[in-house]
Amino acid sequence: MDLETKALLLSRGTVQLSQPGREGKMSTAGPGAGESSIFFQSGSRMVRLSVVDSTAIQLEMDGDEATISLEGRVIARGRVVEPLLHCPDQAYITISERCIYDCKFCAVPRLMGKVKSHERVMEMAKEAMATGRLESISLTSGTEVSPQHEAERVAALVRDLLPFGLPIGVSVNPFPGVNRILLDAGADEVKYNLETVDRDIFAQVCPGLSYQEIMDALEEAVELFGPNHVFSNVIIGLGESDQSLRQGIDELIDMGVLPILRAAYPHPLRRGEVDIVRPSADRMLGLARYLRMELDEKGLDGSLALTGCYRCTGCDLAPGRDL
Repeated sequence: MDLETKALLLSRGTVQLSQPGREGKMSTAGPGAGESSIFFQSGSRMVRLSVVDSTAIQLEMDGDEATISLEGRVIARGRVVEPLLHCPDQAYITISERCIYDCKFCAVPRLMGKVKSHERVMEMAKEAMATGRLESISLTSGTEVSPQHEAERVAALVRDLLPFGLPIGVSVNPFPGVNRILLDAGADEVKYNLETVDRDIFAQVCPGLSYQEIMDALEEAVELFGPNHVFSNVIIGLGESDQSLRQGIDELIDMGVLPILRAAYPHPLRRGEVDIVRPSADRMLGLARYLRMELDEKGLDGSLALTGCYRCTGCDLAPGRDL
């Protein structure tokens, strides 16, 4: 699977499984929560696609080999990779599957899922460790009560997970003081999601959150965790211009933050609440190449990430791994 084919698959985002009885894995995190997906690997590249009943992209299995076709034409050959916890080789665990914030592109506030206990998260991590495949741990969470409450809960888990001897990344909603709490607990990396770098769009789609507070937390995080270990999701397809995206990418990179360019996903539970246009393959390729060029210019390297999306690469064109 070359870079252009992966961009094409990400621009479509969905796959139909032709093999009877085969199912994807349910997601509990982010905009795609509540829907099933599969991971397809071809060569060194990985892509995660949402499983639907009908789409132009189809996956067929022949023994261990998987073939992806678009409108009857084979475009990639590889294999289906079973995720460990949410993604391959990571314990990527969502602590709270509910959120007091109402970001208009995200299904989590609508689903109001489970809140995992401390004991359950530790049990899941131990089970993943027992497979011999576990390489890192990523803890993410909605905000059940408050950002402070969530950070303290996650910090307690980080402290108890330290004996695993693996890198630990954390993604929560930030607030003043969050970086010190997570650093003192022993976290190696953090991710605070801007979601959109267009401030006007941010105000519309992320009511109740502060753009500046997230930026302040990211800037401080680089000082404490170091460059290449602080991340932020930036969604493509919420109505922003490429110019605003490039400016936002530059601002984050100048701070030492690694942006994660994520194709917008129109979840059926949020239909009509936000205008989402999933980006074309050409748009994603152009922005990913710009991101890689800017990272190189500032001496940042996505391949040095220890946890999370830059390690998985299934949902994005990851600089330092895909290009």
